[in-house]
Order: sequence, then C-alpha cells, then structure tokens
Amino acid sequence: MTMHRILDEQTASAPLERWITASDGTALRLLHWPARRAGVDGPHTRAKGAVIMLHRGHEHAERLGHLAEEAGLDAYDLYAPDMRGHGGSGGGKGGGETVARLVADLEDIARAIEARDGHALSDMAVVAQSIGGVVAAAWVHDYAPPLRALVLAAPAFEVRLGAPGIGMAIRAAQRVLPRLRVPSYVTPAMLTQDEARAASYTLDPRITRDIPATLLIDLADTARRVVADAQAITVPVKVLMAREDKVIALRPVEAFVARLGGETREMASFKKLRHDILGERDRAPVLAATTGFIDRMFDAPAAAPDLTHADLFGWSRDEADALARPTEGVAAQLNWTVQRGAIALGTRLSRGMAIGRETGFDSGAALDYVYRNRAEGLGPLGRAIDRAYLDAIGWQGIRQRRLNLQAMVAEALDRLEAAGEPARVMDIAAGRGDYLLSLPQRDRTRIADLHLRDLIAANVAAGQARIEAEGLAHKARFVEGDAFDPDALAVADPRPTLAVVSGLYELFQENVPVAASLEGLAAAVPTGGYLIYTGQPWHPQVEMIARVLTSHRGGQRWVMRRRAQAEMDQLVARAGFVKRAQRIDRWGIFTVSLAERVEQA
Repeated sequence: MTMHRILDEQTASAPLERWITASDGTALRLLHWPARRAGVDGPHTRAKGAVIMLHRGHEHAERLGHLAEEAGLDAYDLYAPDMRGHGGSGGGKGGGETVARLVADLEDIARAIEARDGHALSDMAVVAQSIGGVVAAAWVHDYAPPLRALVLAAPAFEVRLGAPGIGMAIRAAQRVLPRLRVPSYVTPAMLTQDEARAASYTLDPRITRDIPATLLIDLADTARRVVADAQAITVPVKVLMAREDKVIALRPVEAFVARLGGETREMASFKKLRHDILGERDRAPVLAATTGFIDRMFDAPAAAPDLTHADLFGWSRDEADALARPTEGVAAQLNWTVQRGAIALGTRLSRGMAIGRETGFDSGAALDYVYRNRAEGLGPLGRAIDRAYLDAIGWQGIRQRRLNLQAMVAEALDRLEAAGEPARVMDIAAGRGDYLLSLPQRDRTRIADLHLRDLIAANVAAGQARIEAEGLAHKARFVEGDAFDPDALAVADPRPTLAVVSGLYELFQENVPVAASLEGLAAAVPTGGYLIYTGQPWHPQVEMIARVLTSHRGGQRWVMRRRAQAEMDQLVARAGFVKRAQRIDRWGIFTVSLAERVEQA
C-alpha cells in the first residue's frame, strides 16, 4: 500500500517540520504553520481549511515562509513542501526528471495532509508560484482534486529562455547529453525589487543555480498540454500576473484563463511588479488578492459543477462531434487520406498493424500485442515499421497503464490484507486477462478468487486456456459476460472485494451505460471493498485516431470522447465509491484510480 508517513519535529522556527514518504519512497520535507486564528471559539477550534503553498523553481519552502506572517491566512493550516530535489527533500538536485513526478508528489502530500490532519481535498486551497504553478495546474487537470480554490502566481506556462531557438537547442543537446543541466539566467533583480529578498536569494546556499534539461523540456510540454486543455479544469481559479515579468511569457497565461472550464475564473494583473510576485517589494495588493479569493471560496459552500451529463453537452461533446464529421479543406482531406493509405500499406508489413486492422486497434488482441512490445513483420522493413508502430506515444502510455494498474492492484491487496479481508477479484472486461494473469507471483498468491469476464468468446477461450496452463483453475475462471449488464454484475458469486474495469469506459462516449455498469459493481462490491478504474482525460493523437484507425465495433471509425478525470470520478462517486489513490503516465494520457466502496447516506 502507498503509505504517507509524516513525522513531527518542532523546530526552533515557527513552523513544524514534517517528513512525507512519497509513493516512490523519496523523503519529502514539509513545513506546517498551524492555524493561529481558527475561529470565534478560541485557538483550539478547527482550522477553516488547509492551504498548500508551492515555491518556484530553484527555491525551497522557507522562501514562502513570509506568507504565514503577511498574507492574513491565520485561520488556515498552512503547508509548504520542498519540492523533490530542493531544500531538504530527497531526489535529484533541482527536481525530478519529469513534471509528472512532481505532480505525483503533490498528490502524495495532499493525501498525507488529508490522512493526518483531517482536511478533505474539498477543504484545501493551493497557492503556487512559477514552476510550482505548472505543477499545481497539472495536478488539478490530471488528478481532478475537488479543491476549494487554486491561486496561480506568475505560472511558468512558457519560460523566456533568452533568445529564439534556445529551447530547440536544449532539446537537441539533451538527446546527446542525457544528464545535461541548464544554468539559470535569472538574476535576483529579474525576480523582485525587494532588496532584502534579492540579497537573500543571492546568498542562500539552498538555491539551486541550474535545472535538469529533461525537467525544463518536460515543463514546456506539460505546460503546453495544460493550457490547451484548460477547459477540463473546473475548480475556482485565480491567476496573478506581473506586468514587468521578464522570466515568463504572459500570453499563454491569458490563454489559460480564457479556456478554463469552471464558473469562477479570475485574473488580476499588477503593474510594475516582477516575476516573484508574492515576494515583490510592493506585494501587499497581491497578498490581499490571494487571501481575499481564498476567503471568498471558503465562505461559500463547497460545490462542483455536475459533469455526469458531459456526454450530452459541453466541450468534450463538441470535440467528439467534430471528430465524427468529415474534415473540411483539401489539405486536411489529403493529409488523412495519405495517412490511411500508409496504414493500409503498413498492415501488409507490420504484424501489429495487421492485427489492429483485422480486430480493431482498440481490441483485446491488439492490446495484447502492444503489451508484448516485440516487433514482428515481413523482413527488416516490416519489423522497423512495427517498431515505429509500437513506439507510438499512445501505445507507450498503454504499456505504462498496465504497470500502473498492476501497482494499483498490489495497493488494493495491501489495503484488503490490512483490513483482514480476503481478496476476491473480478475483472468485468478483461480482454484476455493479461495484466491480472501476469501479476507478480506474490500478488497472484494473495488473490483467493479470480473471476474474469469478457464479451468476446475468443478472448474468453484464450484466457481460460491460459488459466489452465498456469495451474490456476482451482481459484480462477474466465466466463463470457456483458460489462454493461448491471443485473448480472450485481449477483456475482462470490461477491468481489476488488472489482477491476480497465480500458473499457473510455471506448464508449455515453455515460448512461457507464453509470449502469458502475451501479452493478456497487451492488456487487461490499462496503470496504475496492474498485480500480481507468480513464483517458487527454490524448495527443485523438484526431489521428478518429481519422485513420478503426475500432473493434465492425470496423467503424475509432472516435473517442475524452472524459475529464473529474467527470469520471463523479460517475464513480455517484455509484457509491470514494477515490483513494491515482496514478498517471508521464504524458498525462491514461489514469488508473482506486476507489473504496462506502455506505451512502
């Protein structure tokens, strides 16, 4: 099980120092300023909520310590982590190699605060600066925490690297020098006009003076994705911009705000201020805007837009409808015609492409081939084409989803074991059962009963043959069944304590059958049991897939409607499950979530 271990140590300074063990085992340092004005009933009254503060790149948590004194947030528990590789936290110097790892750390930190201090995610706000702002925005997009408020101060959606072409040069150099580090060109004077703060930046030995090129490149890619897909973010957001910021470009920040999908989206622009907008000389108006927004959001009832009908209207419905229509323009039509022709030619040479063309590129057989990741084809050219096919970013994400799913199964087994409950597992659309039948031996041994289902008879036959070949027939079985039949799911015998549905709901645009399936699972899984479900909130090739590839449903075009993670989580919550954990690949494509069955009021 992923454990969020926090140890308290009272330091000589005002905050408590804590340590969190992140999901990959890295120790992360967390500073905590307890609420000092918790309520009218006295100092022991529960804090109004929790505010997590994320520092900018190169810095550490103490650089935000002045907010505890100046921002007027005394009614809240304040937390400031050292991002990995910064300050006292573990990890490589200057941060992890990907923004996704920093985002996962933020998820771990929030869950740790929730577990130890009792602050629900819906009673949390985040104030994040610069690179921290990109991390926070990606977290809200990819993990969909139902935050009460998100404040982004000069978010680094596009870093000004000094001259045109520098970004491309860094990418090219990093391919040759994988461990390349890029020196920071940012001077204290570019950050703030507060002389004392500028001097402390110069003298602070904990400031990192460079950044891994891999992280800088991934920062740009993640920021571009989050800005382009900001409509999926529905929590209340306020963005603070410094008009004299020479570190970041302002246009992507403005585009992000314009695209946000929530009802509450605000932007405040401050003249004559620089990049360290929270630490500028004349920062009082900035801090007042920050605290005022957080107070307003906490004074109002917690509420989130209902996304369970997003299949009927909204941005994802519009996108799917546009993908289903023929393309307009001669150039676009020619482009997709050429790509379809290339796929047709590729099927004669590439084994993987041939399987996709025959059974559907979303079929269980096609996915099994992608999981094996072994290029096959007609001669060297066919194998080269097959390798290029297998290395497509979507298939890389699929293989990572498999690893994440197996890790989440292990976490669910840990939780069941800790509760003294037997592990009875049911997968309602298992394909050929690869990811469960390929679990490590330790996890397979811990499963008392394995019930695999699929609607396609060939998959059932192949899966049952594997069960018998591997000597698992005494506790495992593969049966034919409809994952969207709630009555059949509800009477599963024995009742599963862990239900799994992977890669299924993403293939269907409508929410009604998904809700029916979840209703059946809620009836089958007892209170305290678990559900593992997957999602696909984003995909870089969604148009290519719709225009070029075919599905398992009679060779129809594979047109997907992307469900935002918040939408998927709401459907699961409506059925009576509460999300406890989530994983996602580094590209932000496929999610794997773990939810617990709870009693409904």
